[in-house]
This record gives sequence, structure tokens and C-alpha cells, in this order.
Amino acid sequence: MGFLSTFRRSRATSTLSGQGVSLRFPVMDDFQEWVHLRIASRSFLEPWEPTWPDDEFSQSAFRYRIRRYRDLREDDLCYPYFIFAENSLVGAVTLSNVRRGVAQAGTLGYWIGEPFTRRGYMHRALSLLVPHCFAGLGLHRVEAACLPRNQASIGLLEKAGFEREGYARSYLQIAGTWEDHLLYAKVSPHQG
Repeated sequence: MGFLSTFRRSRATSTLSGQGVSLRFPVMDDFQEWVHLRIASRSFLEPWEPTWPDDEFSQSAFRYRIRRYRDLREDDLCYPYFIFAENSLVGAVTLSNVRRGVAQAGTLGYWIGEPFTRRGYMHRALSLLVPHCFAGLGLHRVEAACLPRNQASIGLLEKAGFEREGYARSYLQIAGTWEDHLLYAKVSPHQG
């Protein structure tokens, strides 16, 4: 019976708040603010992300994104959160690739809008989400990867208590190029 308990449904929370930030699942009403922030931050974000599709800013693409997020949450595969501070959308953090069974792990991804960099919002968002991954979602391990030249992301992960575990060659396609990545992880303090 212990083996089957590793497939239990998680207790996902749609909103997490504290330390001057709020995380919540994205909704269609976020569309205009999301488009504005992403466009304003385009040159800042594009070097660190997969190539943006031609319809990136269409309402129908955003609607599809919201539906897809909902389906992935319901299937316990992905938990996307928009980050709010200063009464504004400032970025997003997503736990994806959730693996149950003997792994009990997920992969962290994140972005911050250029106007909101270097204010500690992402660190505060991780300080809310990562404990929720362990206590609320029942995960044992949270993983993350970043480009070796992304000093801000390296600093963020290390400050958040992630440990560097390795180096993956041609790991993810970023801005149209297969890029090497540093691999990081944080393990639940509750071993059991």
C-alpha cells in the first residue's frame, strides 16, 4: 500500500501570499497586463527563453495557454503562478514536469519583467512556492536549470538554497539554439 500512496493527489493552492508578493494561477483577465509586461520586457527576456511564436500576443493563444494550464493542473503535471507585487503583474514562476511515483519531483521555471528586476520579487516568490512544493504538493525534490552565463539566475537559485548538481550539454533550446545548462536542485527538508 505504501507504493500506491506515492500516486496521491496533491493539495495545490491557487494563491500563495507573503513577503510583499502574491502568487496565483493565471486567468483570462490577466491577458492585457501580461501582454503589456512581456512586450515591454521583450529584449530583456528573449535571450533566456525559447523562441516566441508569431502569435505569442494574440488573445486566442493566451486563451489556449490558460486552458492548457488548467488541464495540466488537473492532471497534477504543472502548477503555473503569476507573481504580483506593487499592485502589478511582475513575472511568473511555474512548476512543471511533475513526476510522481518514486521520483516525487518537479522542474522550476521563471521569468521577471524588466521593470521589476533586482527588487527581490523572484526570490520572495520562490520562498513561497518551494515550501508549498514540499508541504502542499508532497514533492521530495524541486529542480531548476539555467544558462551558465545567466549570473542573475545562478545567484537567485543559490540564494534560494538550490545546490548545483551538474552540467547538461545541449539541454534546452533557447532563442533558437540548443544551449548547455547548469542543473540545480533543492530537496525537501522533510525526509520521509
